[in-house]
Amino acid sequence: MVEFGAVMEASPGYTAPLAARLEALGFDMVLVPDTQNLAPDPIGQLSLASAATRAMRLGTGVSNPVTRDVSVLACAMATLQLQSGGRAICGIGRGDSSVAHIGRRHATTKELRTYIERLRAYTAGQAVDRDGHTSAMRWLQDMELAPIPIDVACTGPRTIRLAVDVADRVSFAVGSAPERVAWAMEVALARLAETGRPRESVQIGAYVNLVCDPDEARAIDLGRMIAGMVAHFAGMRDAPLDHLPDRLRGLAEHMQRAYDMQHHAQDRGSHLAEVSDEFVDWFSICGPPDKCRARLGELLDLGLEHVYQLGGSPVAQPHGARQAAMVEQAAGFAREVIPYFRGQHPEASGA
Repeated sequence: MVEFGAVMEASPGYTAPLAARLEALGFDMVLVPDTQNLAPDPIGQLSLASAATRAMRLGTGVSNPVTRDVSVLACAMATLQLQSGGRAICGIGRGDSSVAHIGRRHATTKELRTYIERLRAYTAGQAVDRDGHTSAMRWLQDMELAPIPIDVACTGPRTIRLAVDVADRVSFAVGSAPERVAWAMEVALARLAETGRPRESVQIGAYVNLVCDPDEARAIDLGRMIAGMVAHFAGMRDAPLDHLPDRLRGLAEHMQRAYDMQHHAQDRGSHLAEVSDEFVDWFSICGPPDKCRARLGELLDLGLEHVYQLGGSPVAQPHGARQAAMVEQAAGFAREVIPYFRGQHPEASGA
């Protein structure tokens, strides 16, 4: 059965009750970005959310190898895993807004691989060689810690192949156009065949920019910021663009030159002037429930096993109110779309 998650920023006083609301709506997990200059700390907020939820899984969406030393992230995720009773997920990528806002570059795929290997060793209670210095999590030695799933967010072909090699969960961040997800799945499956790793040993899903609203024009407008942000992932600095379809390549080139990082994940980004309604409609799933069900169904038919909703919010600020409004906006998706794929919606059975 497909797993459904929601992505929202942490916000003190809001994260725990909003996580409880998302669980009541039927989401299986909540992921919180780790971007210290743009949003509050995620992992402490997720620990609070663990007390407000019963079965929902809780994770970063995503952390990175640059802003947190691997021992620091290992300690935080192990704490969350214990606090939540084994419900933690460590979502990780190469780094974007978190590193840009401190003037650093994102990690290379090689650096990400090494980081994940060390992260696994730390949380397994093993000693880690830190360039000649032996390091271990002493406090974990008498603890029973269930393995923490590593969920790698990936956009380009190199990172997709890395994710297939090392992750428990692979999550594409390539937009919601079927041809983009189909391309990413082809890269992933080819890598599995190349390495001989069994398909069933890794779960493959995607971050899906999706706004479900009866008013299609309103949905597209709410989805513009997310569409622009995910297009930026394809056009990050030094990213290869030759594999991109024509409809995305031009915008990705613009993002490489002129992405407004100061307004990342905000509706005020100057780059959004280049993101047309037609592009949003192609690159995202925005519209009434029947359209969302049809378009999402195309993606699931490609083999996705989990979906993380990147939604829109009708409230720009303050920060906590924005997250609350986004969760309420997601309620339509939870009521009208998620049950359809679980056989719980009248239209799923033809009733």
